[in-house]
Amino acid sequence: MGFFDKLKKITTNLFSTFTEADEAFFEELEETLILADLGVETATEAVERLRETVRREKLQDQEEVRSALRRVLVELLDVGTAELNVSTTPSVMLFIGVNGVGKTTSIGKVARLLMLGGKRVLLCAADTFRAAAADQLEIWAQRAGCEIVRQHEGADPGAVLFDALQAARARGVDVVLCDTAGRLHNKANLMAELSKLSKIIDRECPGAARETLLVLDATTGQNGLIQARTFKETAGLTGIVLTKLDGTAKGGIAVAIARELGVPVKLAGVGEGIDDLKPFDAEAYAEAII
Repeated sequence: MGFFDKLKKITTNLFSTFTEADEAFFEELEETLILADLGVETATEAVERLRETVRREKLQDQEEVRSALRRVLVELLDVGTAELNVSTTPSVMLFIGVNGVGKTTSIGKVARLLMLGGKRVLLCAADTFRAAAADQLEIWAQRAGCEIVRQHEGADPGAVLFDALQAARARGVDVVLCDTAGRLHNKANLMAELSKLSKIIDRECPGAARETLLVLDATTGQNGLIQARTFKETAGLTGIVLTKLDGTAKGGIAVAIARELGVPVKLAGVGEGIDDLKPFDAEAYAEAII
């Protein structure tokens, strides 16, 4: 069973009644893609690309058109590498996003993924504003079998990150995964906090490979896209972690994010288990939703 088999297929019924790639088919496809959360602009572009491919290659049968649509979606998703940059020791990943999207859970799962790849991982509990955030992250550190650096609730997030980077260098840690506060909705506060953390990384680990990953809940659909747009403006995102893809029939949001923001989805979650977060594979994803 493939990783994305839990995704809802968004065009199955459309192709089960397929007779020919006529205007009625393209109109229904566009409506289906919009309902699947590709958004109006992305759905329109996808259908226009498919229409042009069908005309140019003179495609007629169902499998040819389905395959062409799959290629179109993969092309729209191709906005950068899905690989995590862990090329230095230590490398640093900042996880950002609003509360409730599964950020802390995702960090624990990424830790597990990296450790299975042979990396030594350290978690940094720099979300010191939310009650019990560090406790939750510590539980995930235990599940993943990695170390954690934390302080008391209300501590300075920069001080926690400083301690974590010092510990990482002393212990020969490969990757530091840093949780951040999810309450910083105000752009100025968010920018100031992330800027401070960035300066600490520059000072303590100059030249370190760095990822700034936005965790998004796929079930929020187009609201997630609005969130991503705001965070991109303030945080310089390198990638998206898309959670709860199995809980929505609107998995097309990954295509909208890639096409409208130019930011690659790097990791995708399709379940509650510790191994249910994997590197994003555009080919497998497009195959699953079609």
